[in-house]
Amino acid sequence: MRLGSLLIIFLLGLAPAGAAAQGSIQVLGAPGEESAAPVDALPAVPAPPPPCGTQTVAIARMAWPSAALLAEIHSRLLTAFYQCNVAVQEGDLAATGSSMGASGQPAVAPELWTARIADIWNAAMQGQKVRQAGLAYADPVFEGWFVPDYAAAQWPEVTTIDGLKANAAAFGDGNGRGRLISCPLDWGCALINRNLLRAYGLEQSFDVVEPANRFEMDTLIAEAVGRKQPILFYYWQPNAILAQFGFRQVALPGYDRDAFLCMGQAVCPSPTPTGFAPDPVVIALAEWVYLDTPQVAAYFGRARMPFPEMNLMLQQLGEAGQTVESVAERFIAERGEIWRPWVGLPGLEAPAAQ
Repeated sequence: MRLGSLLIIFLLGLAPAGAAAQGSIQVLGAPGEESAAPVDALPAVPAPPPPCGTQTVAIARMAWPSAALLAEIHSRLLTAFYQCNVAVQEGDLAATGSSMGASGQPAVAPELWTARIADIWNAAMQGQKVRQAGLAYADPVFEGWFVPDYAAAQWPEVTTIDGLKANAAAFGDGNGRGRLISCPLDWGCALINRNLLRAYGLEQSFDVVEPANRFEMDTLIAEAVGRKQPILFYYWQPNAILAQFGFRQVALPGYDRDAFLCMGQAVCPSPTPTGFAPDPVVIALAEWVYLDTPQVAAYFGRARMPFPEMNLMLQQLGEAGQTVESVAERFIAERGEIWRPWVGLPGLEAPAAQ
């Protein structure tokens, strides 16, 4: 081969990379490794829609503490586990019920006392704008009779009607009769408690104490507990006082609708045993929540708060420096065994704060 030919071949080997642009270059992987396809050749896979959809979920935060706590708890769990865009807004029973029935907003009312707005609720249900996802609390009966835990420890049978009758003298002031601390005279429960005593055959065993107001009612209970005095008293849940002190609920007969109607009458000629009436306190959802976000609707169907848990949170809310928001966050941080079944992931801890 001539020298000139060799020089041409050498110069071609030194040609810049750009000179190869007219051809194609195959990049080979390591031995045993297949060539990678160009990135732009892969088909685009759309991200799955979030379980909460893209519409803002507005939750009504009612003025009373338990409903406000539920709103804040649900807001945090929906954001963490369902990627919801949540807006917590102020509300009240009548306005919230009317708005949900007319426009489907707010989307959630976590503690709606439907019996108090029966006409509004019934109209919204008939218009197919709202649904009842479930009960707000694990127990539908909010009222009851209670005894301190130290009394139940000394006389275990006093959590029954027969036990109260047998030990009535221990629940009094030394006159051989017990005391039932009822509610103020102008409350409907005052009349019901008197008729219940008659229905249970306890009117000869217990005197009724009807305080002037809620403050006096709580004071009478606190003073008796402070003295470790056995007492029988009426109260309702959820309530901070039932977490502040230790109490046991008296087992009453099952609710009988006809019998209970008589309990509310000033003249009930023949009262018969019955428990307190259940109160329909529901989690109300706008219809679109079921259609657009069924996973969220299922969450609310499981989200029933036990009374003892709410009682404890209401007690914590009374501590110095505590707010609805801080107590809700404490519940999520410390009470996972309660809320984990709501999200359908038992055993999963709350996501770490970002």
